[in-house]
Amino acid sequence: MATAATTPAIPGAVDVLCEQVKAFHGALRRNVEGITHDESLAPPTRGGNCLNWVVGHLDWVNEQALSLLGQPAVLGEAALSRYHRGSAELHDAAEALPLEKLLIAWDESSARIGAGLRSMPPQRLTEPAPFSPRKKPDETVGSLLSIMMFHQAYHVGQAGLLRRMAGREGAIK
Repeated sequence: MATAATTPAIPGAVDVLCEQVKAFHGALRRNVEGITHDESLAPPTRGGNCLNWVVGHLDWVNEQALSLLGQPAVLGEAALSRYHRGSAELHDAAEALPLEKLLIAWDESSARIGAGLRSMPPQRLTEPAPFSPRKKPDETVGSLLSIMMFHQAYHVGQAGLLRRMAGREGAIK
């Protein structure tokens, strides 16, 4: 018979979300390590957004998560409006926030999201979400956080590809 000391703890949904936030944070930081602001503005060869836009867009989504978790904004959605979902491709350097500013915001917002998740009672996951990017009438806080996590993973992966397009070695092997 297993005892509490030998039985591994089964993480709850909030624990899993916290681990995802830490993983995304670290993966993006590794993917942008050594990348200059100018390199972050290089467009992909076949269209799409540059690394600067991807990082800013990740920050923009984190700002929404902060609001959902009752945490204070870092830069605020207005400051990141150029990086909003569906915005035009970023080609004009004058429209871009400095990569370093975006990365500082990434660090801080990731930490605040972790704090918000750790302080959130698990039953909050079943409550109705205040918004739904998928326009789901039955969106819950839990389903919204789940799709946000998928979204972040998708774009962090793009950052790895954009790193290679900038002529850099892959950061995650």
